[in-house]
Amino acid sequence: MRTQLPLPAADPRGMRGMVLGMATKKVTVTLDTTALEEIQSLVAAGKLESVSGFVQHAVTVSLADMAGWRTLLSAALTATGGPLTRKERAWADKVLGRKSPRRRRPSAA
Repeated sequence: MRTQLPLPAADPRGMRGMVLGMATKKVTVTLDTTALEEIQSLVAAGKLESVSGFVQHAVTVSLADMAGWRTLLSAALTATGGPLTRKERAWADKVLGRKSPRRRRPSAA
């Protein structure tokens, strides 16, 4: 029996599969050979509908995850006084061993 992976819980519609009218575009991606073989085995065993469907689901989950982290970061910054000041960022970069990015000077027009 083939099943499609559910959409992330953040999707209130609970829809599965392709959404009618959803624009898609074919792209080429590079996957680790072992991961691809595992996905293909799941498709061959009838546990997934397709490699493409699996990748599409993974992208949807990843985007939802990133949106969640952005929301969490925004709430944390709001609760602690807003974004870092230049001085705070310079201190954090120094502590983390990062070089501060060089800023471009505006060119004279």
